[in-house]
Amino acid sequence: MKIGYLECFSGISGDMMLGALVDAGVPFDLLAETTAALNVGAHLEMRKVSRGGLAAVKVDVVTQRPEIRDQGSDGAQAHELAHHERSRESHAHSHHDHEHHAHESEAAHQHDEHGHGHAEHRSLKTILGIIDAAPLKDAVKQRAARAFELLGEVEAAIHSIPIEKVHFHEVGAVDTIVDIVCAAAGCEALGVDSWMASPLNVGSGTVKCAHGTLPVPAPATLALLGDAPVYAAGVPMERVTPTGAALLRMLNVTYGTLPAMSVKARGYGAGGRDTPGEPNLLRILVGVAQKKAEGTEAIAVIETVVDDATPQLLAYVSELLLEAGAWDVYRAPVQMKKGRAGVQMTVLSSPETMAALRDLLLRETTTIGLRWRMENKLALAREFVEVETEWGNVRIKVARWPSGEVANASPEYEVCRNIAMRHGVPLKLVMQEAMRAYAEMERASAEERGADGSLAH
Repeated sequence: MKIGYLECFSGISGDMMLGALVDAGVPFDLLAETTAALNVGAHLEMRKVSRGGLAAVKVDVVTQRPEIRDQGSDGAQAHELAHHERSRESHAHSHHDHEHHAHESEAAHQHDEHGHGHAEHRSLKTILGIIDAAPLKDAVKQRAARAFELLGEVEAAIHSIPIEKVHFHEVGAVDTIVDIVCAAAGCEALGVDSWMASPLNVGSGTVKCAHGTLPVPAPATLALLGDAPVYAAGVPMERVTPTGAALLRMLNVTYGTLPAMSVKARGYGAGGRDTPGEPNLLRILVGVAQKKAEGTEAIAVIETVVDDATPQLLAYVSELLLEAGAWDVYRAPVQMKKGRAGVQMTVLSSPETMAALRDLLLRETTTIGLRWRMENKLALAREFVEVETEWGNVRIKVARWPSGEVANASPEYEVCRNIAMRHGVPLKLVMQEAMRAYAEMERASAEERGADGSLAH
């Protein structure tokens, strides 16, 4: 499986994404042709830059036509923002450092440096029409359209209006349309099967936009990110823009640490500002997932130590944990500081149930803290077979090596226990008889195959 991993230590924006894609091997000509196909009077410019001493690619969208009219559902006309490279650089000192189109400055609502008037409003219907009319691959158009639909949904929710009434301000600009569609085309060209990302540095401070001065991250960005892991670090500035957040959602990104993979390509995309001591970059790693050893899987390990709980309480909590999905729970005596005797509780579970089990421990025991970690578990393939004894059928758990050879076999305790109690015979006798019956069954099966089928220990 081919994996794309986005390292968002300085956030993510549209221009950063395009630069990283080109640096990772996506032909710039492909993105230039995609821009031309949109027919919105724009072209791309690419240059090599340095961010924090690291070489990176900067891709800018340069608009050419001062006006594009919007024939939205309400008939409102909209004028296109016509900033070119000089106006882009002139705003580099503002809070908006990644992409000037994600939030308009107050002046941009009035005139640009060439005197063009701006009323930056474009309906979702108009934007989807532009994308649909472009001669591009269906997969590219579908991805890009989905990004704007997501933006429309969050804007409608933020302003409590129907999605049909949403008219984009900043994210309706030509360069945002180009960023999103070109990112969709570039990601399609990479042929990545699954996208992942690191936790997101969203930045801090405030940003000026069409709705006034807002805290970072902007409301639309925050809504798009949902429950993605976020943090703020470095110089106060907007680091994840609405466009960047929409791209993450467009790619159905999952979040986590770098997975086991063989890196085949890497790319650095630059933001608009060189921040001292911290490279203002987005890094893309593209590689092939390494195969896990057969039978391996992730396992969560949760541990806590208590010294003020009764044995009855700990036994009760152990039962609750098992009922809640823990794979195993065990307790061990430990010597704590000042000579106190304590009990260490260890819980093994799947990563998916770890959070619920962690909360259960905090709620039901007297502990005020715990630790957890992710480890790898190696397990042999298992199956169950039934054998017949004079007291009834017994289920046998059989573990096999990858070759198919039996590694171990044992009768199920609960089944043998019930038989022993019901018939008044020793438990050890029931278990011995079950294993004898299983060994005979294996020998008979081996004879049919014409091979040695003796039980491996």
